Amino acid sequence: MMSEQGCLNLSADKSAIAYAFGRAATHYDKHAKLQRDVIEKLLQKLPLCLTGMRILDVGCGTGYFTEKLLARGAQVVALDLSSQMLQQARLRCQARATYCLGDAEALPFADNHFDYVVSSLALQWCSDLSVPATELLRVCKKGGEVLFSTLAEGSLFELKEAWQCVDNHQHVKEFISENAINIALAQANGNRYQVDSIKMTYWYDSAFSLMKDLKGIGATQLDGRSQGLTKRSALIKVEDAYQSLFQDNLKLPATYRVCLGLIKK
Repeated sequence: MMSEQGCLNLSADKSAIAYAFGRAATHYDKHAKLQRDVIEKLLQKLPLCLTGMRILDVGCGTGYFTEKLLARGAQVVALDLSSQMLQQARLRCQARATYCLGDAEALPFADNHFDYVVSSLALQWCSDLSVPATELLRVCKKGGEVLFSTLAEGSLFELKEAWQCVDNHQHVKEFISENAINIALAQANGNRYQVDSIKMTYWYDSAFSLMKDLKGIGATQLDGRSQGLTKRSALIKVEDAYQSLFQDNLKLPATYRVCLGLIKK
């Protein structure tokens, strides 16, 4: 398949998100265990043989999901907001996929174009989930399926509580509730959908290690500003608070509430 890339006219917030993930592209995979684990859970919901199926991977990142879909015989279009992420996906998957610079809220494809549309841990960066959900459904063929994962309320609550011991600013992204996710899917005309919520916990030696992972995947944007400029003295206080509140057998938990969605068209 030939490679393709378009031009985007992004808002300031979207540009900041694309920039943050672009900066992380070359070292993203070193910090993306959660992202890989969630993709593996979505893969369990797909047929083992996808030969002849045309699939759109929205928010493809470095191409881990795309590579897995190609291995099952699918024809994959890998789309991302970041050109640097697409470059890493190309390095991983070579000419076996098609690559497209694009926004989940305004997909550059005709209606009813793909057999499956997938998106893993990308839609939480959209301000209104019903908008990308509507787009994913629009480009999916009648009888096809949309599969996605997103983070819900309760994710990274430990880090949030630790920061609240330091100051009154918002340092951790607010994730929408599971009820709001269901409402967004209903608004997107997803008449037949299912959302499964799972808790995934990862263990760290320090809060610094967790924040390094978050920075390593590019998740540093909050209301258009980077949290990378936080003073080290504040980070030390966060470390102390996290250790005091949540330490368990000398390890610190980082909890994610992951919602896996399946929409039939």
